[in-house]
Amino acid sequence: MEHEVVHAELVLPTHLSFKRIQMYEKYPKGQSRGRHWKHLKQIIQAENYQNYPPNEPNYVNIESPPSMHPCKRICDITGYEAPYYDPRTGLRYANADIFKLIRSLPNEYVQRYLALRNAAVVLK
Repeated sequence: MEHEVVHAELVLPTHLSFKRIQMYEKYPKGQSRGRHWKHLKQIIQAENYQNYPPNEPNYVNIESPPSMHPCKRICDITGYEAPYYDPRTGLRYANADIFKLIRSLPNEYVQRYLALRNAAVVLK
């Protein structure tokens, strides 16, 4: 026995609340998308900082004191944050695998890694 197919005209809303609106639907071609960010160079050109007094702080002459927070320690091999420090070589490392690699490095390579960090010392 065949089932009868019933055709009904469904009226669906153009936007369903659970779907995210795509950018091209929200802003048709040629319309503004809202806030535009300016680069520092654009801000400096637009503000005409040459007319300001030299002792007034602005983007051109801003000076700040050194940070009060300690600098992050970075692994010399991987670049990840390094909670560990090898006292024998002076290199910082992120995990046990890197520690094994550091201990197998020749002294010449260790000196090069330390020189990159401006911490080069003569090891005995």
